[in-house]
Amino acid sequence: MAWVVTKYLITAAVVVLVSEFAKRSDKLGALVAALPLVTLLTLIWLHVEKQPPARVANHAWYTFWYVVPTLPMFLVFPALLESLGFWPALGVCVVLTVVCFVVFAALVKRLGITLM
Repeated sequence: MAWVVTKYLITAAVVVLVSEFAKRSDKLGALVAALPLVTLLTLIWLHVEKQPPARVANHAWYTFWYVVPTLPMFLVFPALLESLGFWPALGVCVVLTVVCFVVFAALVKRLGITLM
């Protein structure tokens, strides 16, 4: 149980650290947020917990493919923020991301990559 609590605390600290960077500098906050910190932590947790290398590798592989359809959100959100406000813009971006993911998953399935 102590291990799970430690994982939560370290992971939460990373999220807080990113938000603190973002409050001080738009560019630095975005750079740190763009780093795959959560993925890196997950890979570390999987390794420390002695998961098979294939599982660790699969996590990295699928993370790559799942990131691609989220990228349009980062272009659309700033464009909608001023006109719609925060929550509506965020809602539109969530829907956009789901649609992009479904379309992207259908496209890469033709390449033999199954995401759903």
